[in-house]
Amino acid sequence: MTFVEKLVQMHVADHSKIKSSVDVAKRAMAIVHKSCHTTLWQEDAYLDQEIQRVQGLIESKGAANLPLLGVPVGIKDNINVKGTKTTCASKILENYQSPYEATVSTKLAEAGAIRFCKLNMDEFAMGSSNENSAYGAVKNPKDLQRVPGGSSGASAAAVAGGGLPLSLGSDTGGSIRQPAAFTGVYGFKPSYGRVSRYGLVAFASSLDQIGPFARSNIDIQKLYGVLEGVDPFDDSTRNIEFKAAAAKNKVAVLSEDLLKDCSPEVFSAYQRCLSSIESKGFELVTVNPKGIKECLSIYYILAPAEAAANLARFDGVRYGQREPSAKTLEEVFCKTRSKYFGSEVKRRIITGTYVLSAGYQEAYYRKANQARSMLRREFQKIFLECDYLFLPTTPSTAFKLGENADNPLAMYLNDLFTIPANLAELPALSFPVTNEDGPLPIGMQLVGPYGSDQNILEFERSIAGLSSCDDLGTSLAGSVWQEYLS
Repeated sequence: MTFVEKLVQMHVADHSKIKSSVDVAKRAMAIVHKSCHTTLWQEDAYLDQEIQRVQGLIESKGAANLPLLGVPVGIKDNINVKGTKTTCASKILENYQSPYEATVSTKLAEAGAIRFCKLNMDEFAMGSSNENSAYGAVKNPKDLQRVPGGSSGASAAAVAGGGLPLSLGSDTGGSIRQPAAFTGVYGFKPSYGRVSRYGLVAFASSLDQIGPFARSNIDIQKLYGVLEGVDPFDDSTRNIEFKAAAAKNKVAVLSEDLLKDCSPEVFSAYQRCLSSIESKGFELVTVNPKGIKECLSIYYILAPAEAAANLARFDGVRYGQREPSAKTLEEVFCKTRSKYFGSEVKRRIITGTYVLSAGYQEAYYRKANQARSMLRREFQKIFLECDYLFLPTTPSTAFKLGENADNPLAMYLNDLFTIPANLAELPALSFPVTNEDGPLPIGMQLVGPYGSDQNILEFERSIAGLSSCDDLGTSLAGSVWQEYLS
């Protein structure tokens, strides 16, 4: 049985165990937070209210009808949960209290989950290392000298460190899948529109997607099954009826030219995985889609452009902090944003404002959108011939803290293999595989046709033996849970 299945079974049999499980989660997360700096908000009084709320649900709906009964779930701090702080790891929202509930938070509550804590992140989800948080960098539980990936680094670290069975992150250009790869857990980005973004603080609205972290495929499916669905509060959600064609038994793989930036250990792991997939009867089809080499350029035009528009609301008037020394309206805007935004956020706002300016919008923004449309068509061609695309999640394993701090371009290269799925709105799953050449986790990625979310998850399960998630007991705080569940 999986981590989540064991907890739910225990809680169905004995409802009083829910409080015990929350207490165990507190102890486990205290260990993970002390080492990795994962938690931005957690209050005992709120958790007591959560336990009472779940007990009320048991009486009204029945324990058997609550798929996440009593399961503690960590939530990235750019997702609004009413009555909690939502800071987006930024000083500009340091004391902001969520006045309303994100749809995914509501769905967690209705499924009987315990919304346990708010988790650290790169400021406004901008970053690939979780070093851009205004409240301190997050560390990788597999190696405390290294980054956990970003921007959902703490969501990954909380699960990988054995603090929590499940967590939520957001993925704009790989912010779920890249941390999952760096920390050795599962991370899933659904098809765009499959999960509501209502209540998610927007970074780039045409790219953002909320998704789950877990230690197993089955637990990913359980949480995803709760989250997905059309939401009247989010017009971008869609009722996607994916009609899978007859299985082609073909898996698309990248040409070696596209893998030249991979480290030797990632390349070696990729080749081993290809041999394993081929041994299971699948034909490998090498692809080199037009536009994939330009994905980073496309993304770092479109995402900052949308970010510049979305973050305009944080001006010292409508939301968050205001610089008290400002005397005029212009000073309120300039001084507030200069003081309370971090350097990476400022960099992307400036870039986005530039590409949207009158003289450059045609040259950059419109052409990037055209290139994005071309990339979508390229993926459609791939999936006419193949069932899925298989590729590494990241070009390398986790790098050391501070290693790329002064080199934004090197940092951006970490998103090389994750960005295409966001630009094309496709579902993508990162899962851990064995690293025979070193101690650090490696993640591989499955990308499927639009709407094939469930099919991807089932396919990964069908290629048994490929994934390799560390035993819970070997993680930072896993022994606390193992002793409790034994």
